[in-house]
Amino acid sequence: MATLEKIRNKAGLLVIVVGLALFAFIIGDFLNSGSTYFKQHQEKIADINGTTISIQEYQKRIEDMTDVYKMQTGLTNLQEEDQTRIRQSVFDTMVHELVLTGEMDKLGMTVSPEELFDMVQGENIASALLQNQMFHNPETGAFDKTFFLNFLKQIDDDFIATAPQEYQPQLLQYQKLWIFWEKNIKIQRMEQKYTALLGKAIAANALDAKDVFNASAESADIVYAMQSYSTIPDSIINVGKSEIEKLYNQRKELYKQPETKVIKYIAVDIVPSQEDFDKASEQIEQLREELAASDDVRDLVNDNSEIAYINAFFSEAALDSEQKQFVATAAVGDVYGPIFESVNNKYRMFKLVDKTIAPDSVNLHFIMLEPTETAKADSLMDVLKKGGNFAELAMTYSIDQSSSANEGQVGWLTEAAALNALNEDFKTSLFAARLNEINLFKSTQVILLFKVTEKTANVDKYKIADIDITVTPSSKTYSNLYNDLNQYISNNQDIDKMDATAQEAGYNLLSNVSVTASDQIVGSIPQSRQVVRWAFEKHSKGDISEIFDCNSRYFVVAAHQGTIREGYRSMTSVESVLKSELAAKKKGEKIIEDLKAKSPASLDAYAQTMGATVDSVKFVSFSTARISGIGMEPKLNAVISLTETGRLSEPVIGNNGVYVFQIVNKETNNRIYDEAEEVRTIEASFPYRYGYMAVQSLVNRAKITDNRIRFY
Repeated sequence: MATLEKIRNKAGLLVIVVGLALFAFIIGDFLNSGSTYFKQHQEKIADINGTTISIQEYQKRIEDMTDVYKMQTGLTNLQEEDQTRIRQSVFDTMVHELVLTGEMDKLGMTVSPEELFDMVQGENIASALLQNQMFHNPETGAFDKTFFLNFLKQIDDDFIATAPQEYQPQLLQYQKLWIFWEKNIKIQRMEQKYTALLGKAIAANALDAKDVFNASAESADIVYAMQSYSTIPDSIINVGKSEIEKLYNQRKELYKQPETKVIKYIAVDIVPSQEDFDKASEQIEQLREELAASDDVRDLVNDNSEIAYINAFFSEAALDSEQKQFVATAAVGDVYGPIFESVNNKYRMFKLVDKTIAPDSVNLHFIMLEPTETAKADSLMDVLKKGGNFAELAMTYSIDQSSSANEGQVGWLTEAAALNALNEDFKTSLFAARLNEINLFKSTQVILLFKVTEKTANVDKYKIADIDITVTPSSKTYSNLYNDLNQYISNNQDIDKMDATAQEAGYNLLSNVSVTASDQIVGSIPQSRQVVRWAFEKHSKGDISEIFDCNSRYFVVAAHQGTIREGYRSMTSVESVLKSELAAKKKGEKIIEDLKAKSPASLDAYAQTMGATVDSVKFVSFSTARISGIGMEPKLNAVISLTETGRLSEPVIGNNGVYVFQIVNKETNNRIYDEAEEVRTIEASFPYRYGYMAVQSLVNRAKITDNRIRFY
């Protein structure tokens, strides 16, 4: 009982303890399960109409597109600009896909497996495949279904598994390329079906047909005079605030803007110091003595020059202007330079190693075999010596697909191209070969049975040692520039005072620079996306950034001036543009008023009153987008189409000035009006015109949360 009494007396405390334990248990469970939510939130790159794109999914698509881009361009390393374009392209594509798929789901539309099969292997091959040069027959230049089906067979998993090991990496790359194409084909088909549906919902009528026909059926030759708006001083034109506000409200939808950060920044050019130039000059002067005395220049060039030594002869046509000037009078062993090219901060120096008279290039045909296929090479040599058909053997046995498809023909090669293709021994053998003689060349890379079918005429050729040294900032210069900027920032933590102090310190400060989350660079500074990301992190007005190294070409430090919220640009921000437009219209009215007061009766009189000269232009129709010598003047187009030949027009207020014209000749084309044909032509453009507009409208209206600024 005593125990029970104690428990009863401590009941309130127990309730609190148990409650806290339960709360801790619940909160702990929530945090454990919630960690997944928070992790997902942190990994969300975007949200499109409620569908989340994760960073992993986005990055995978970027990697796939990067691989495809490298395969299609032959590049192995991409510049930052290329990577930026790929990231943006992938994002735009994913948004496009999700928005379009969502709309098609609402309509109950899809792309069936049967459709995809028909677009790939059926009777209606996708246009993207038909246009792909990879599947074109080199003889006909057209899409070859047999080539294409053979490609699909070679990228099948079973075929790859049984293929020689050295070919498997390339086949896997082609397989990845095909998966990328296949996805794009499906999306293109979705868009085609959607735009076709919209196109069928719109019809052209007889009035549309006649209007389109008439717009281009008649053209006019005119003489004209124009008084520019610049002849009227701005000071005599009054544009009221209410007028600007009215035009702003009419145009307001055009002024939508995303969230914008306003910054000021200093960009310091990382350029060589005078000490760097002096050291480079001293270095190349020392190299000149070595170059002049050396008989074997290969190592000297390769150890010191940005350009590797090429042990090949070049014709004069392949040399640059400085080299041409040098070889024109140089003897073998002569050295030219050093010279300094200020445009790219480069020292250059040449030595004429040798010269000769020989063909510049040769036309090569070959049969390429694996380096282990010695017996096959010997057998083919025997067949060829006995009169075997080189073209047929090349198509049958050569492992080089591009040349074998072209009967073994490789094309014209210079010495440098032959050296780059294989090695010096091959270059020597190739240019020493007699015409149409079968030669056998063996290396650790390949075996070639080749013949030279043509040679260019003999020309003067030169072998040159070229030492190029670009003056770059040394580590000392780099450190000095960084430390000076860092010291300036340490002494100037008040951004309002930076405008005055920056100039005193020798820095150029740019203020009121607007950046959005989608901007990849600030101004024209390469690889400055990091500055944009800094601006969108949680910084307050007045904060100053660390020093950013942008591509080792600029040091950049930024200061946060403020935030412009997502919405509409203020009237103040576009006031000057609107005011200029309204002022131009009023200037036009003023010019017309002055002209009417003087009542000119001829075009020459108008020109004299305007202070202008009479000019002419031909073939102006209602549909002419830009009038030659005048520019875009749609009002002028319209009035010309309604004016009779010989009649002097009334003054026309245009975009750039006031025009008066006279038609001297009108011509009508010989086309016969065919209403049905015109209607078909108009309606044929509907799916493309309205389909694109509709899809873009879906994207514009989509609810998109873009978090890329947190990752890139």
